[in-house]
Amino acid sequence: MFKKVLIANRGEIAVRIMRSAKELGITSVAVYSDADAQALHVRSADETVALGDGPAKDNYLNIEKIIQAAKKSGAEAIHPGYGFLSENAEFAAAVTAAGMKFIGPSEHAIRTMGEKVAARAVAVEANVPLAPGTNHAVSGEAELLEFGEKNGYPILIKASNGGGGRGMRQAKSADEVAEAFASAVREATAAFGSGDVFVERYLTNARHVEVQVFADSHGNAVFYGDRDCSVQRRHQKLLEEAPAPFLSEELREQMGEAAVRLAREVAYEGAGTVEFLVEDNKFYFLEMNTRIQVEHPVTEMVTGVDLVSEQIRVAAGLPLNLPTSLTSVNGAAVEARINAEDVAGGNFFPSPGLIESISVPEGSSIRWDSGYLSGDEVSPNYDSLVGKLIVHGANRAEAIKGLYDALAALKIEGISTTIPAAMAVLDHSDFQSGAFSTLWLERSVTLPESGEEYEGALTRQEVEVGGRFFVIPFIDENFVGVASAGAQTAASDSAGSGRGKSRRSGGKAAGAQSDGKVKAPMQGTIVKMNVAVGDAVTEGTVLFVLEAMKMENPIKAPFDGTVKEINVELGSAIAAKTVLAEIEA
Repeated sequence: MFKKVLIANRGEIAVRIMRSAKELGITSVAVYSDADAQALHVRSADETVALGDGPAKDNYLNIEKIIQAAKKSGAEAIHPGYGFLSENAEFAAAVTAAGMKFIGPSEHAIRTMGEKVAARAVAVEANVPLAPGTNHAVSGEAELLEFGEKNGYPILIKASNGGGGRGMRQAKSADEVAEAFASAVREATAAFGSGDVFVERYLTNARHVEVQVFADSHGNAVFYGDRDCSVQRRHQKLLEEAPAPFLSEELREQMGEAAVRLAREVAYEGAGTVEFLVEDNKFYFLEMNTRIQVEHPVTEMVTGVDLVSEQIRVAAGLPLNLPTSLTSVNGAAVEARINAEDVAGGNFFPSPGLIESISVPEGSSIRWDSGYLSGDEVSPNYDSLVGKLIVHGANRAEAIKGLYDALAALKIEGISTTIPAAMAVLDHSDFQSGAFSTLWLERSVTLPESGEEYEGALTRQEVEVGGRFFVIPFIDENFVGVASAGAQTAASDSAGSGRGKSRRSGGKAAGAQSDGKVKAPMQGTIVKMNVAVGDAVTEGTVLFVLEAMKMENPIKAPFDGTVKEINVELGSAIAAKTVLAEIEA
């Protein structure tokens, strides 16, 4: 077993890896940028190494600096976490060349499965079903238009070398292809260093189901259950659960076996996730993530397997603790990602800033994984994930109700978060009954206004017992929802359900007049300008695209009018509330 491991990451996942390392008796080494000098992962580590100032490319994404830090600390292995260099084949090769162990799959597996076109070829060899798509990087708009005409719309343009929803754009018609292609290439280039994209037919009523696979150096390759990650916005997940609900046992086993075949095809080693789209009781290969997933805790809670510990053990040459696949699991678990984002109007704008306080609910079935404590600051330089709240239950209905209660008790002051959105989803009859897909959240759920708490059907009251306060859920006897969601079969008619809506208790009044000054909702960089002074625009026209916290955010015209003034240029780094332009009615 290793004595010392360097963690080439930050935030929640770095803290999470340190926890398993400590349990294994391993010394953990943290790396950090100047901006993260006081961060929780730095305070939690046994040893630390500074990587210097500047953006992520100068520190967390700088392979040479990471290798030097590992050598300086005397680490025998490097754990990449997720994001940053976790799926970078060059990094895995550099770690090996430096005489250390990369805690993850081989350079070959990362390179093959990380390049989406190559991954599709592997899927064909492993006899894994694929949705219609190209098996090569597309040459340009003309090829996309030809594909759309042949296979129908909508189509999905995806970065060949990426994941996490970045470098991915949907075109609903031929008219949208040019803009979607340019945006996908631009974001893919910025995020992954390559603008190569391919295209798939977009399944409009599909669910996102993924299988957890694990393989060791002793010939064992298994799957540890599955997860549903269909509740997404901008192709990024908001809620995840295990096991994936409403699947036949036959389909579940077929997906698990397909995922293992895929892993064996590339001589995989370590933890990996094979993602599928499921529609009409059929499944199609989407991609393979060659790392630990953000949502790994739900699998840990229903299987009892510490996936991070297994990663470390397998990298050290030990066999899997569980060398057979798990076709059945214990109960159900649901996870809510808590991001520093303002959910008003479904925009999910990044909301970095100082966390004044965090109050986390406690309980034997509750788990809180976070990279922040009260008084810490969420930087605009990195992703917006504050933490993950996970609840286990004897069944799905119990887990949903438990997470709803826990979210109501979770208090984060000082920044806007996605807590209201997660509660609205859990409280929605469609989610409870299984009548949802990857497009459901953006199409069907009305979210609370900015700054509001979600107030659904579940009310709460406090009682004092022995000097301590306890929160007691109270269910309206006339309400059929989260608390009584025992029936997990018949999908309800979502139209007119009225669920997922909040009482309007504050925030901006609907239809409030704008003064015409278009302001930046957060700090970031202008990566696209669509208008010039004198242009006529209509309400909702995208004026600028602002990149912040690894996301592209469209800035739209507040009403019909003429662009009177523009105060920024392409590439401008601007502060929150900066007046970008002025529109005159």
